[in-house]
Amino acid sequence: MSTTRARSTRRLPRRLFQLYAGLALYGASSALLVRAGLGLGPWDVFHQGVAERIGWSIGTVSVAVGALVLLLWVPLRQRPGLGTVSNVFAVGLAMDATLAFTPDVRGAAAQVAVLAAGVVLNGAATGLYIAAAFGPGPRDGLMTGLHRLTGRSVRLVRTGIELTVLAAGFLLGGTVGLGTVAYALAIGPLAQLFLRVFALPAPTPGPAAAARPHPAPAPAEAA
Repeated sequence: MSTTRARSTRRLPRRLFQLYAGLALYGASSALLVRAGLGLGPWDVFHQGVAERIGWSIGTVSVAVGALVLLLWVPLRQRPGLGTVSNVFAVGLAMDATLAFTPDVRGAAAQVAVLAAGVVLNGAATGLYIAAAFGPGPRDGLMTGLHRLTGRSVRLVRTGIELTVLAAGFLLGGTVGLGTVAYALAIGPLAQLFLRVFALPAPTPGPAAAARPHPAPAPAEAA
């Protein structure tokens, strides 16, 4: 086994732990936002609205929507990874499990506290599973696929997708409010912060590479 492959194998347990811990915490944090009752992120507004209409749990709807979005990857020629497929199932299951064991929150102060905890935990979960580098979630892959297909900026494509699902979810009865705004403003900076916190360490060079002398710099050309 090569030195590079050996180092990659040693990092695999940590990457797997980060992936599944991140996905589980993402589902749990989404459940906290539901219990806070002050508004959800755009996709969960849509999941909640659909759940209200068809009588499924919000986690089950999340799994079903994730699977349908993943099918859209086919015409977009996106390639899923382990993280992509795991995202479809793990987040919704963790969300329903957390909702089963956490009661509704009463009182404005408690609601704001649970909302803040949910948003921060969601940012940490995002940093955990993205830093594991097992592939994007189905919704992020839809964004990058449309970006490549249309040539529009990632920001524009993401905004268009999230406004669409937010409007649809609101019309279906999903909860839009202070939490929706807080999530939209905070999740980007939080995810960026936790991506740095949970970034995998760079592989150290092997003994042979470390011992190899560096080439002398080329002489500067005359002006």
